[in-house]
Amino acid sequence: MVTADLLQRSVDKIARLSGEPRDLAGYWRECTEVVGSVIPHYWTPCWYTLDPASLLATSHFHEGMVEFPAEWLANEYYGDDVNQMAHVAASRTGISTLHEATDGDPSRSRRWRFNQSMGSDQEMIARLQAPSGEVWGMLGLYREPGRPMFDATDKRFLSAVSEHLAEGARRALLVGEATDPADPYPDGPGLIIVSERWELQSATPGVERWLAELPGGDADGQLPPAVVAVAARARRNAEQPGRPSGLTVSRIRSRSGTWVVLHGACLIEGGSRRIAVIIEPAHPARLYPLLESAYQLTPRERDVTRLVLQGASTSQIAEHLVVSPHTVQQHMKNIFDKTGVRSRRDLVGKVFFTHYEPGFRDNERRVLDGQPMRGGPRG
Repeated sequence: MVTADLLQRSVDKIARLSGEPRDLAGYWRECTEVVGSVIPHYWTPCWYTLDPASLLATSHFHEGMVEFPAEWLANEYYGDDVNQMAHVAASRTGISTLHEATDGDPSRSRRWRFNQSMGSDQEMIARLQAPSGEVWGMLGLYREPGRPMFDATDKRFLSAVSEHLAEGARRALLVGEATDPADPYPDGPGLIIVSERWELQSATPGVERWLAELPGGDADGQLPPAVVAVAARARRNAEQPGRPSGLTVSRIRSRSGTWVVLHGACLIEGGSRRIAVIIEPAHPARLYPLLESAYQLTPRERDVTRLVLQGASTSQIAEHLVVSPHTVQQHMKNIFDKTGVRSRRDLVGKVFFTHYEPGFRDNERRVLDGQPMRGGPRG
């Protein structure tokens, strides 16, 4: 029986895990154990990371499934089905079961047939949404035929841990990008490890430029006051037993006038305490530069494309951009011409399989090789 005490302890444990910088696969494995203690499910969860700018998948982790089936991806991004990740991510509740989405008849859904081929009957999908509102991932849970239906208690638990799981996934992707970047793009994140005496112990390549950009820092390794402050708060938080995490976040204006975000978390290894600080630009999304360079889309066409990728309708796009539906349709015509597609669904499929699927597959290989996973589209 799931008690209120177990629920709270499980939420607190996921919060603690989410505040400790680690590789994404390791993070998902530890979270799987916690989720399983609260929500009985078939086999193992399927964890996904999404690009919050497009809601397209950048990775998946399903213990025992080395390669995500190509036909499942095709159905997700070219098919007309229910419970698709972008639709659930953009929904009011952010949680959906396949039985609810099909009015109790899941056989109407192609994804149910996929799930059935793996031995499961029920499916529940939940978004992982950060406090900022950005969706960084999805969690899929399954049950075999004859098992009790997913219920309101299951949903409440997932809602309670959604923000923590999103923050943990985001942090793990930052660690992967900092330690082993996919491309040497100028605004890539940096990771530094600070000792208990506030000395720089180690750093990822290129972090010197971040230190030089922050007030009070320099390229020779002098720690800026903002880094020391974030590290000190992270250590103090970790020393307070009532807090679930030693994580702290700070937003700083750089010397060049841009905003930078610092993530600090406490690491305890062998009795010694160290602090990890991740430095990243405040808005690191790479979707817009990709759409501009690949298809020469105008700023407004990029706005429309982003909303289409997120599953927005013509009326929703018009309302969001404060333009008429006719204007949206004209933009869509231009976008179709430039990208060489004929429909919204084709546009979503083309962007995913051209710019996201290569990184998605690369992350599968990286898990097998014990390397950190990374996020974001490829140019």
